[in-house]
Amino acid sequence: MFTGLIEARGRIVRLDRRGRAGRLAIEAPFASELSRGESVAVDGVCLTVVGVRGRSFEVDAGERTMETTTLGRASVGRVVNLERALRLGDRMGGHVVTGHVDGLATVAAVERTANGTDVTVELSAALVRHVAARGSIAIDGVSLTVAVVEGGRCRVSLIPETLAATGASDYRVGSVVNVETDVLAKYQESIAGAGGEPRARSEPQSGDGGLTLERLRKLGFTE
Repeated sequence: MFTGLIEARGRIVRLDRRGRAGRLAIEAPFASELSRGESVAVDGVCLTVVGVRGRSFEVDAGERTMETTTLGRASVGRVVNLERALRLGDRMGGHVVTGHVDGLATVAAVERTANGTDVTVELSAALVRHVAARGSIAIDGVSLTVAVVEGGRCRVSLIPETLAATGASDYRVGSVVNVETDVLAKYQESIAGAGGEPRARSEPQSGDGGLTLERLRKLGFTE
């Protein structure tokens, strides 16, 4: 589980394609502190550390992850947002982020403002139904508050701190980003649509972690 508060920026230093899957080596400030089996969100995608070498760590990205996230378009030298998994007792500064990307979105507009930058993204119908004004959304792993939802688009406002600490300052019209919508909205829809019983998801999500309804209940979230 993550919060969507980016801890550091990393750089892909090696990418080994293995059919439709791949192994990535990512240089990161905290690489030496990682252990095999830990989870790290890479541009919002939850991946498991399979090795640590000096200043970089290695992760495997399966076929599904490569096909449904921006990691499938990654190349050596690309800079990515990084966040280590939440520890019990940490402050929840963002929102509940699982690292399971729901889909890709395209940046439709970028507007510089006196206080930062407004970014509008074009969402598919499957994504936008879980997005609400003043709700939460994770874009490339960054926890953001939705300012406006209009049709299939949503707008978020990025403050200078967010622009400096993440890759959001590089967004241009046409940029493709990873999107994870609010997990609570998805569970609510699942429960309501099945008369009070959770429905099984027909499509597996990207990432390698898991956040079940029972675990949410233990954390104090109720439907």
